[in-house]
Amino acid sequence: MGRVAHGGTGERSLLDRSSLVERTATVAASAATEAEDVDRDARFPQSAIDTARQERLLGVQIPHRFGGDGASMSDITDMCYTLGRACSSTAMIFAMHQTKVACLVRHGVGSRYHEALMRRVAAEQLLLASSTTEGRNGGNIRFSSAAVEHMDFEISLVRNATVISYGAQADGIITIARRANDAAGSDQVLLAITKNDYTLERSLEWKTLGMRGTCSAGFELKFKGTKDQIFPDAYDKIHAQTMTPVAHLCWSSTWAGIAAAAVERAQSFIRRAARGDGGQMPPGAAHFTAAKMTLAKLRAMITSNLDTYLDHENDGRALASLDFQSSINLLKVQASELAVETVMSALRACGLSGYRNDGDFSVGRQLRDVLSAPIMINNDRILANIATASLMSGVPTKLRD
Repeated sequence: MGRVAHGGTGERSLLDRSSLVERTATVAASAATEAEDVDRDARFPQSAIDTARQERLLGVQIPHRFGGDGASMSDITDMCYTLGRACSSTAMIFAMHQTKVACLVRHGVGSRYHEALMRRVAAEQLLLASSTTEGRNGGNIRFSSAAVEHMDFEISLVRNATVISYGAQADGIITIARRANDAAGSDQVLLAITKNDYTLERSLEWKTLGMRGTCSAGFELKFKGTKDQIFPDAYDKIHAQTMTPVAHLCWSSTWAGIAAAAVERAQSFIRRAARGDGGQMPPGAAHFTAAKMTLAKLRAMITSNLDTYLDHENDGRALASLDFQSSINLLKVQASELAVETVMSALRACGLSGYRNDGDFSVGRQLRDVLSAPIMINNDRILANIATASLMSGVPTKLRD
């Protein structure tokens, strides 16, 4: 038993972490069983998500007083890593869902509607999707075209969402929009809506190289509801304090898990090859060493940023600072590139056995899935956005701050 502080609420609750590890392992085992079929058929990992519901992991981050376990971000990222080793799509769905839950936990307390939704997520194990991209804006989630229409206490929204991952399977959606028709594109709000409030009309299919099981199709989203479904905090605050850091930590942990699965297969291949050749290392051994090194670097980078986040998760000013925002955005860029490099090294370690799709040492699925990492909120866009901010910060004069 370990005592875990839950960020954003200030409460502390006892969480049986050994039980949490066991529950996550159960979901991972279910995910691994169907991972090949999920990838081949581009289908939603229903069995894995059903198991996550049975193990009550979808509401694990919800504070204890709202019916959840009060799991920390450290717990959540560990879970993403474990699931990433089993099934990339399951892990990414879990990561995106937990990012939306984090928005509820950190910015919904004090709002009757959002507190009630937290209780529902914990009790009913609701799966929450995200709608942040639309129309021609692509991955620029700090600009919205669609605006909330206000009619006294009622509101409505029509949104051309080019991507809503697992939108057809979700029980609710967390979406951004312009505050009103006369608001600037960057004047945004975040809304929490549930399935009875909206309709989805498919506009784009999801036929991709990898991450096929996330079912990230495009939809026209039509919503009608009430004003209390808008988060009390402005989106710029939510974006800086929660959406960006939690997403980048969870995504990076998922990619690290995918990379770890590839390295594990490479290790098994090298061991078998060495045994078959009287202990002589095969040509791919050097690439396995490189894969182990980059995986270690990737894990260290994630945990370092996670520690910084945990140190300041209740300090909005620190989270909004130039240094932290630059660091957490660069985490996404660097982690995505390192994950790809790691899997490529694992592939070269395995040689043709890794390139094949029909053997025990195949890393083709992991490679195709991890190639989504630099494209998911394009790295070039992130680097361009932080270029000006980077020019404003000084270059370190010492090895340690």
